[in-house]
Amino acid sequence: MKKILIVEDEHVIAEVEKDYLESSGYTVQIAASGDIGLKKALEEDYDLIILDLMLPKTDGFEICRQVRKVKNIPILMISAKKEDIDKIRGLGLGADDYMTKPFSVGELVARVKAHLARYDRLTSDGRVRQQDEIRLNGIRIDKLSRKVFVHETEVPLTSKEYDLLLFLALHPNRVFSKDDLFEKIWGLDSLGDNATVTVHISKLREKIEADPSNPQYIETIWGVGYRFNL
Repeated sequence: MKKILIVEDEHVIAEVEKDYLESSGYTVQIAASGDIGLKKALEEDYDLIILDLMLPKTDGFEICRQVRKVKNIPILMISAKKEDIDKIRGLGLGADDYMTKPFSVGELVARVKAHLARYDRLTSDGRVRQQDEIRLNGIRIDKLSRKVFVHETEVPLTSKEYDLLLFLALHPNRVFSKDDLFEKIWGLDSLGDNATVTVHISKLREKIEADPSNPQYIETIWGVGYRFNL
């Protein structure tokens, strides 16, 4: 049974989320403050974290930053703030999704299911592998360990950054729109915002490109989408 951690200081919201998720077959724990949430996230095994942004003691940004150093599990960030800068910052720190309060708990459950299913498909030992390693223009992608090396120097990527890079590298010289990439990587169709793709492309370039403003690997095809160059 999948185990989910909710880090949320509003008791009523946390309990409603917990009830809906448990009725969908998940095991759920709640942390009511940031410091407790961070401790549980780092010390215990969870399959997914639902993380409120504004928390006492330690905020959601810091929790996301610390968790991403050691774990690649899906993180859904929740906030009452609608500013794009917070969304961009959260996704840039490695959150897999971002929802703004108020929202439908049914939509939250749908996103949880989609992220868990996607993560399972990408990490299952039983998945079919055409090859265990990809080498393209100085980039080496180790599919077994989910590690990426640029000129043999390991580059730490978040789970979604890795998924996005792997997908593009498996389809070199082909142009994909933001909608295409969002559907392929996040698998949520209309439940999400394809601006997520732009944020992750930007973060990827910062990590793998020698000059992110003049990218060698991931090229923008203006008005169309993105292409991984051989």
